[in-house]
Amino acid sequence: MELLNLQPVESYKTFLKENIRPDGRELMETRQTVLNVGSISTADGSALVKLGETMVICGVKAELTIPSAEDPGKGIVVPNMEMSALCSSHFKPGPPSEQAQVITKFLDNLLKSCTVIDTADLCVMKDKLVWVLYCDLVCLNYDGNALDASVLALIAALQNVKIPEVTVDDESGLPHTNMEVKKAFATRGMPCATTFTVFDGSHIIADPTLKEEDITEGNITVVTDEHDNLIYVQRQGGLAMPEAEMQKCVKRAVEHGSEMRKLYLAVAS
Repeated sequence: MELLNLQPVESYKTFLKENIRPDGRELMETRQTVLNVGSISTADGSALVKLGETMVICGVKAELTIPSAEDPGKGIVVPNMEMSALCSSHFKPGPPSEQAQVITKFLDNLLKSCTVIDTADLCVMKDKLVWVLYCDLVCLNYDGNALDASVLALIAALQNVKIPEVTVDDESGLPHTNMEVKKAFATRGMPCATTFTVFDGSHIIADPTLKEEDITEGNITVVTDEHDNLIYVQRQGGLAMPEAEMQKCVKRAVEHGSEMRKLYLAVAS
């Protein structure tokens, strides 16, 4: 492993000659994933994901607010990713890192594009009162590919959400929240993300570690749904990939998505 640290590129090529990676995985093999839901007792929904040594936790807090004028009958979902210096020396104290902002934007686009949540279900009284779900994600430890872990943590946390019953007084128009009666939040489907990168222009690698991210060329994240449909693709770092190779990634993403949904069902049941 000393050679891997001193000459990472050359050392990595040595491993690839045997079609294996330094951690023992095959090129398209993802790391072991551990999922726990309901991890935060003070949150309205939560999930903890451990992807290899990368760990992300998501807590969802539901609050009542006035709807926007553009969508008076819809609630709001606000994801936010935090990657501090505590999770890796790659990040510095101060404003959100570029990577954290990229993940936050990705999660926001994903929620809007795949309709996991029908925000109309968050409406209590049109024009007057809706729920806003603040989804705060924190990377506790970073060893590459926080994006896939974040997607799983966010979706699992949203499926774990229970919101209190709300009634509105006819005379005063004031809401009354009954914390003793909570209902499960209805979600639609479970998208799953699988990220790939390319080493030396030809080797496609799934679920890169931090050391692999440092020596590879951008990445592609493929999101599939529970019906094995391709619903979202994001490219970073200007990575171009031939169609045949892209199809291999989609096929592996479908397989990985099925594995992750089985994991969630086993934990949630």
